[in-house]
Amino acid sequence: MNTIEWLPFPDAASLADAAGRRWAAEVAAGATHGKAFSVALSGGRIAAPLYAAAVAASRGRVDLWGEVEFFFADERWVPLDDPESNYRLAREHLFDPLGIADRRIHPFSVSADTEFAVAQAQAEVLRATTVNERGDPMFDLVLLGMGEDGHVASLFPDAPPAVVESRAVYLAVTGPKPPPRRVTLSYAVLAAARRVWVLASGPGKRAALEASLAPGGKTPLARVLQSRKRTVILTDVAVTDRGRAG
Repeated sequence: MNTIEWLPFPDAASLADAAGRRWAAEVAAGATHGKAFSVALSGGRIAAPLYAAAVAASRGRVDLWGEVEFFFADERWVPLDDPESNYRLAREHLFDPLGIADRRIHPFSVSADTEFAVAQAQAEVLRATTVNERGDPMFDLVLLGMGEDGHVASLFPDAPPAVVESRAVYLAVTGPKPPPRRVTLSYAVLAAARRVWVLASGPGKRAALEASLAPGGKTPLARVLQSRKRTVILTDVAVTDRGRAG
């Protein structure tokens, strides 16, 4: 059974605050599988306020994030200091304010050949996480946004079978919105994660969220929800039909 924990909020600020505090609490509870707590980050408009809330929730707990391994659920293939970079966003609003050591942060080598960078990132993930019986890495937490078309990470609608069915950790893809060159976690890895939180925030997303929750939904988010036993959705989007959401 696919269970959804549905957490509604009146606005983006309260959503980000609750998610940041909950994230800090999850990190404080720690990993229980002999590895550091591993998290995969996404970008989007909600990311900066989420990071700010996590930083605020961590005040007075200096060592809270010291054993966390930070990866990215997806990245735009741009220089790491580019305004479009998810790494730059996290660096400015999360890593630097928390004083995260560079050895705990795993950005993509965007100056390298794409195939090499994807292989390198996959190797780093596999070193930092445990794997399930199918060989998929099991992140402790994956943080996802959702686009107006229902995309998550850089998994977009109408992707070819090679993307949908891939057993890789990361995939190089071409997205329909700029910048088009991207790298993303695969559906298989999102299915295997211990926790997936979807932060669905902002105007224009109601139709995609309702379509994703509907039985037999076809959006990328729907595919993720259907592949998992449990997913948390935090949202400020008012929907009229939550479909399978409990």
